[in-house]
Amino acid sequence: MLRAMCDHPAPDIMSETTAEPRIEDVTSVSAVGIDRLQALLAEFSLRVEPIGLDQPIPGSFWGDAEAGLKGDTLIVRSDTPLHSALHEAGHYVCMSSKRRAVLDTDAGGTYAEENAVCYWQIMACDRLAGISRADMCRDMDAWGYTFRLGSAAAWFERDAEDAHGFLVRHGLLDAMTDRLNSAIRC
Repeated sequence: MLRAMCDHPAPDIMSETTAEPRIEDVTSVSAVGIDRLQALLAEFSLRVEPIGLDQPIPGSFWGDAEAGLKGDTLIVRSDTPLHSALHEAGHYVCMSSKRRAVLDTDAGGTYAEENAVCYWQIMACDRLAGISRADMCRDMDAWGYTFRLGSAAAWFERDAEDAHGFLVRHGLLDAMTDRLNSAIRC
């Protein structure tokens, strides 16, 4: 299965996986609660629209249970992997206002932005009860995100200075507290 995380995967985020990821191996949106996810993402001007399990997800780039993005709305089902919801939310937060204004399904972006999105989705766990940074990294690995250092945790801890810098430069991460700001990129 070829699973690129953006149109042109960054050099430190590889795109091939060998096994089909299994939805039961990762944390779902329902495990943390839609209300908690809505409250978190409201801080970033992003609405969360839950839909029924039997419905295809509008705006989903990957299809199946993966989150969709249309404008300022993240669309999820209860079985949507939380990493997918936070990854798409990270795209919304990290993209320019010009791209956000026409957002529909494909977030696009640069290598640097894609790395920042991955970093953001891990950092967002600090603000969401029911999931830790370590849990998110395990879910990312289980789903098939692959990194140059072998795991999401190793990348986050030892190889993500560029992603951290991107978030700081765009006012999305406070360098002093190492916490996400409730902000979206201008």
